[in-house]
Amino acid sequence: MLHPLKLPPGLQLYTALAAVSIPVAYALGIKYSQWRVRRRARRAGAIIPRRWEGKRIGSLDLLQYGMERFQNGYIEREFGHVQELYIMWDSIYLTTDPGITKYSAGPEFRDTMHSVLGTGVFNADGMFHRTMTRPYFSRDRISHFELFNRHGDLAIKKMKDRFAAGRALDFQDLVARFTLDSATEFLFGSCVNSLHADLPYPYNDPDAKLYAREASNVEAFATAFLGAQNVISIRMRVGWMWRFKELFYDAGAEHMRVVDAFIQPILEAAIKKNKEAGNAGEESKDNDNETLLDHLVKFTDDSQHLIAGRDTTATTLSFAVYLLCLYPAIGPTAMPTFDDIRGMKYLRAVINETLRLYPAPFNVRVANRDTTVPNPDPTQPPFFVSKGTSLAYSVFLMHRRRTYGAPMVSLEFDPDRFLDERVNKHFTNNPFIFCRSTPGLGSFAYNEMSFFLIRLLQNFSHMEMDLAAQPPEARPSPEWASAEGQKGREKVVAKSHLTMYIHGGLWVRMTEAERET
Repeated sequence: MLHPLKLPPGLQLYTALAAVSIPVAYALGIKYSQWRVRRRARRAGAIIPRRWEGKRIGSLDLLQYGMERFQNGYIEREFGHVQELYIMWDSIYLTTDPGITKYSAGPEFRDTMHSVLGTGVFNADGMFHRTMTRPYFSRDRISHFELFNRHGDLAIKKMKDRFAAGRALDFQDLVARFTLDSATEFLFGSCVNSLHADLPYPYNDPDAKLYAREASNVEAFATAFLGAQNVISIRMRVGWMWRFKELFYDAGAEHMRVVDAFIQPILEAAIKKNKEAGNAGEESKDNDNETLLDHLVKFTDDSQHLIAGRDTTATTLSFAVYLLCLYPAIGPTAMPTFDDIRGMKYLRAVINETLRLYPAPFNVRVANRDTTVPNPDPTQPPFFVSKGTSLAYSVFLMHRRRTYGAPMVSLEFDPDRFLDERVNKHFTNNPFIFCRSTPGLGSFAYNEMSFFLIRLLQNFSHMEMDLAAQPPEARPSPEWASAEGQKGREKVVAKSHLTMYIHGGLWVRMTEAERET
């Protein structure tokens, strides 16, 4: 019987050679792969982007730095037009080139997203889901403003009650409820009535503990979905290593258990309704009472396909009000119509400028063939991108770059840039410079945002932030005050996962407008 720690001499040598040869073979494989990429780049008349490499083995210090910035820093880092980030011997290109949005999502990206987004609109490669949903989002359907009006009235009443009591209100929480109620009724035909639940109170309210209660199922859903998005965001930042970190568990599983428990009954009811209609021999066609789920289940009964992800409507409304607090604006009195909103060019400019300054911050694309990215220096060769390379792009930085159409992407809040000669000079000629679209729900989202902002300005004559109600951990660093542009004016901390949000909420007070008699 062999001693458990003592191997025969021959086996010892074999084990030692294996221990040495595996990492050597891996290192040689990396070198050979890099040599092939350089050779293909030369053949294409292109150059390899400058590599950003750390000091520790595997550049783990860069990974640590990036995660710290993600958790605590301002959402910015100007890294140049194209740059290679090399962590754990894996390359990912970082870029602010708007043309990157033309590439596909890629299998690695879809794998990272799958446990949360499934194979829905945001995670699909190609136009399959957009093709399914586009007929549903017609002018007739998206102009049903009675739905917005009903939920908007309740939201504004909740605001007036809170302000009349002399208390601050978390506008981000309220508008998230408004958009959730509107979306679930419009898309699913079943409203979750999140606005009927009590609103939160600021941390410094002396009576806050008196109103403490257990979170409702809607609030649990919102918290869980936020947590799931955060898991995805971390996976995207650590690269392939997330698989090892989650080797024995899925970090998003518990969050998605709560999300699925909330969504699944709605999905199953729509699928059942469609199957029963099919069994009864009813003709499958669009009608005015049909919800989006009714429409989608004609194409698929896979519930993973029906979870399209969360749009940026609530986030944009929150940041729009935040900017209106910093830069006061005014606003008639009748219920706005579809044509009213189409004619309110300045309102649309405010929304566009909000989306420019606070967009969905980060995304990843994959090159499906060897290609190049133009060099901003016309005297230099383009940058080479090999097939299968991941390209991470920051829309946040893309919209604020001063080296690309400077007046269009300056750091200042200036809605007029979407109204004067600059819009034709910069945006029209560079269609990818402003990534404002929300997949699938663009028109619906724009109408919803416009409607709510109009009603808000009709009902309140003054709005301001209650900075004392902002939790201490959610306040900007004093160092930001010396920064140029919007960063130097920030009164809240913007954070990101798949979308942006205001850390700790947006606590505001508003003065009710006096009605003309």
